[in-house]
Amino acid sequence: MPQKKVRLAFAGVGGMGQAAHLRNYATLRDDCEVVALAELRPKLARAVAQKHSIPKVYATIEEMLAREKVDGIVASQPFWRHGILVPAIVKSGVPVFTEKPIAASLTVGERIVEAVAKSGTWHMVGYHKRSDPASEFARKTIQEFKASGELGKLKYVRLSMPPGDWVANGWIDNIGTDDPMPNLEIDPKPADMDEATTKDYEAFVNYYIHQVNLMRFLVGESYKVTYADPAKVLFVAHSASGVPCTLEMAAYETTVDWQETALIAFERGYVKLTLPAPLAFTRPGSVEIFKDPGKGVTPVTIHPQLPWVHAMRNQALNFIKAVRGNQPPPCVAAEALEDLRVARDYIRLLKGV
Repeated sequence: MPQKKVRLAFAGVGGMGQAAHLRNYATLRDDCEVVALAELRPKLARAVAQKHSIPKVYATIEEMLAREKVDGIVASQPFWRHGILVPAIVKSGVPVFTEKPIAASLTVGERIVEAVAKSGTWHMVGYHKRSDPASEFARKTIQEFKASGELGKLKYVRLSMPPGDWVANGWIDNIGTDDPMPNLEIDPKPADMDEATTKDYEAFVNYYIHQVNLMRFLVGESYKVTYADPAKVLFVAHSASGVPCTLEMAAYETTVDWQETALIAFERGYVKLTLPAPLAFTRPGSVEIFKDPGKGVTPVTIHPQLPWVHAMRNQALNFIKAVRGNQPPPCVAAEALEDLRVARDYIRLLKGV
């Protein structure tokens, strides 16, 4: 039997709201319907609503929540406003989705987690790389190898993401207007950092928090940062079971390409994950599995064919499934808070503050 469509509302339809989220939900017509949006820029709100046949438009989230009965809310907003937005939204008791990271400081992140826990609902944080079909396949394969011992012990994990063209023409279908953006209240800055350290922290969580999260997802264990390269190129950690993990950051840069990879190495083989630019449409990542049994057995390399579903679209499907109660969200607020703790430890090692 087909399941009932999930009724969704959007809180904000700016650049990422349109390119990463709304264009996916708006085409998942068998699974959901977007019944309302709230947007502070009236021309933009009307134009986006008309394009996607969204029947109700509101000036504020508060007005929309007061008048609409929905099953879930997608709130694609700057992360330095999450501490203001999320506690207000979850008071409605409706599940909410936001972009990563959960907040711009540990203190605000803790406040969000507490508000969500009191609300009785949940908050999915948008680590879309967890929803890439390649990442899902890689994690499942890694956990199977860890459990079976087929390739021996897990020995090493390396993630690499140099700066590059993450947009990949993903903005071309966006609507833009000349509405001025009003001045918005933002969350307080971290109280335990000076201005220069805060800038480094915000830059790190804005750009590399995805990999901080993906490392835990792939390894299947928590980890602690053990070294921060002063050149800001290398981040070193060790997992709970002692596996060394590295994140290579700005080792080089690409201008018209995106080169994001992960290597999960065992004693007798590996799993390699390659991910596309975040806004590359209809393009999943790829996985390579290498097995070398030894004892004269011919090694094999496997390249599984994955479905033509990109991470942002599959993330939308995962949110819908979670709203229906069919599966848990890929990453909720409490785990996302751990990423801020890891980032804070990295900055402490980097800056000594």
